[in-house]
Formats: sequence, structure tokens, C-alpha cells
Amino acid sequence: MPGHGPVTRNTLRQQIAEALRDEVLAGRLPAGRHVTVKEIAEQYGVSATPVREALVDLAAQGLVHLEHHRGFQVRRFTPDDFRNMVEARALVGDGIFRLATERLKRAVDTGGLASVRRRADEAERASRAGDLDILIGYDLRFWRELGGLVGNPYLADLLDRVRVQCWAFTVPYLRREGDLQGRLWSRHRELVDAVAARDAAAAQRIVTEYNDHCLHLLDHLIGTAD
Repeated sequence: MPGHGPVTRNTLRQQIAEALRDEVLAGRLPAGRHVTVKEIAEQYGVSATPVREALVDLAAQGLVHLEHHRGFQVRRFTPDDFRNMVEARALVGDGIFRLATERLKRAVDTGGLASVRRRADEAERASRAGDLDILIGYDLRFWRELGGLVGNPYLADLLDRVRVQCWAFTVPYLRREGDLQGRLWSRHRELVDAVAARDAAAAQRIVTEYNDHCLHLLDHLIGTAD
């Protein structure tokens, strides 16, 4: 694992879980990698308890498996897993943009889109440039905040979990591609504009086209990896 300084904040469990999640999404903890509580505790300079709790949290998010007597293993997702993820997030998105239209309207009226729009700008800029590391962080924040406007934390958490898993699957393939400029989805601002205009139908169309884009990209990535 790459080096990190000691973790010193009070929320050790959450901080370690987020750090390890970022390592998975960056591809520095690849699928199939075995890790132990002792190894991670020594790496971050903390006790075993928050590390074990953080790994349990990652297991609950579907990013690692608990292996009896061996520690934890980074989960290996399959192309079929990814197709199911896209289907799942499409259903969640439908709930956000169709069933929760009134809640989104209230969020727009109270200026709740300002932060989401900033995330959209950064995500779109990174996407067009093909800067994967920057894109992942802003993309996750964008969707997390957009989902949060609905006011249902369970719905927002479900969307966030599926999106994290999607990135965990696609990152290794994308890194093999080299130049990603202009090849990644980059309609974040257009989606925010649709939400701001209270046009749920347009937002749904954009998200549907986004999911189609991801599936087409998957077919290409799998084909070039064979």
C-alpha cells in the first residue's frame, strides 16, 4: 500500500474507511488484493479497532470480503456485476427524478443546487480532460449531493454505494486505455440545468443516455481487454 501519514482526527473509523475506499477507486488496492488489520493499522499508525471497524464498513459497502483467518480481500466485480449496477442505479435515479419531483423543486427554490452546480463544473471539466483521479472524487460528490436533495438518506446512500462500486469495477479498465480525453461522460451541468428547470423528464433522459454510454463503454473496454 502507498504511504500515508498518521490519521489523527476523532472519526478514525470513518476516515480510515474513506482512505481505503479511495485506494480501491484509485486502483492502488486492486481487486483480489488481500489486506490484514495489522498491515493497515501499522500503515496509518492507529490501533487495530478502528481499522477493523473501517473494513467492516467497506464490507457492508460491497468493496471487500471478510475472509476467515486471512483478513479481507478487495472484491473482484465482473462485467455482469457492472450491468446489474447500472440497472440498479437507473432504478434509483428514476425514483429521484420522477417520484421525488416536489422535493427537488423545494431544493431548487431554497438555493440547494449551488453546491451541486460547483461539483458539476469540476466533474465535467475533469471528465473532458480525461483526468480520472480528479473526476472520480467530484463525480461521487456530485451524485451524492444531488441525491441528497431528495431528502431521503436511504435513497441517497443506495445511489452512492452503487456508484462507488461502478467506479471500483471500471477504474482498472480505464487506466489501461491511456488517453481518456473526451471519452468519459461529461453532461453533469446539463443535468443540473434540467433539475433547476424542474424538468424531470429531461433529467431522466440525460441519466438514461448516461447509463447507455456506460454500457457501450463497458463493451469497448471488455473487448479491448480480451
